[in-house]
Amino acid sequence: MSCLSQWPEPIVRVQCLSESGIKTIPQRYVKQVLDKACFVAAADDGVNIPLIDFKDLDSSDGSIRDRVLESISEACREWGFFQVVGHDVDHGLMAGMQAAWREFFRLLVEDKQEYANSPATYEGYGSRLGVEKGAKLDWSDYFFLHFLPNSLMDPCKWPHLPVSCRELIAKYCEDVANLGEKLTRILLVNLGLKEDRIHEAFGGYEERGVCLRVNFYPKCPQPDLALGLSSHSDPGGLTFLLADPNVAGLQVFHHHKWITVKPLPNAFIINMGDQIQVMSNGIYKSVEHRVMVNSEKERLSMALFYNPGGDVVVKPLEEAISKDKPAMYSPMTFNQYRAFIRTKGLHGKSQVDSLIKSK
Repeated sequence: MSCLSQWPEPIVRVQCLSESGIKTIPQRYVKQVLDKACFVAAADDGVNIPLIDFKDLDSSDGSIRDRVLESISEACREWGFFQVVGHDVDHGLMAGMQAAWREFFRLLVEDKQEYANSPATYEGYGSRLGVEKGAKLDWSDYFFLHFLPNSLMDPCKWPHLPVSCRELIAKYCEDVANLGEKLTRILLVNLGLKEDRIHEAFGGYEERGVCLRVNFYPKCPQPDLALGLSSHSDPGGLTFLLADPNVAGLQVFHHHKWITVKPLPNAFIINMGDQIQVMSNGIYKSVEHRVMVNSEKERLSMALFYNPGGDVVVKPLEEAISKDKPAMYSPMTFNQYRAFIRTKGLHGKSQVDSLIKSK
């Protein structure tokens, strides 16, 4: 059975729809009335997510380092999102990845179809989440791949065009994964816990998961009626997003309104996933976010997910539990957890909320 035939209905590539010259989007991409109402409340009043310079973490001045740690802690608790500059990932590598993936999405559709994905693993070239027949769809195509653990990584499933792509993917995923490990240690220091505790809880070097989703948002003739990605919180641990600094699209739900994030060049937008919320016993929270589309410009972004291993049982860390603050969430393996989004698609924070123990 081909990958395309495993979906509940024929797959339509959004890029093909966009480039066909249609003036009206199909009903499958028109969001519910409730979703449309949210657009009216999307004014951001010039607010942006916190900006943190990681180079100050290496300062010999302890007070400067402490201020950075406090800024990270505050951003995690108050926003669940922040933007990072001064990291160790090479800017040329970041630009190379962006250029290579833009080239991939410019390939002929038959060349991209060679990598068509299925709902079994989602690896490859895709255009939808969830397998519910007749579900509303998002205005985006994507490419999803695994990097860690080694048992899941299969470079043969990575694009062979452009020719530089596979080498770039390997180096980029390795470097951003190192940044992910560094941040998990910082998060625990801010909680006064052993700094490698999340690293251990993710399964350590042998089991931790790293995967990459490259999102492509084509021009949309009716952007007020569609979403590039519906409102959701990320199911994993940490997300490192490399966004297009010239085309805004990401919106974060903060203090009862949608804030449009303004990406900086060579910066990562980092957010907490549901597993960090569970492990920290609700101290750090994942936050709903969504992606808008544009009638004038296409947009590309790359989200690297730093996750627990699939068979790792995720639950509140013992150190985050006390008599005054008992465990809030029921345990579940990460594979069991992410099966929800792979089956049902994106539905706000309904999955993590379903784990909250009744009093």
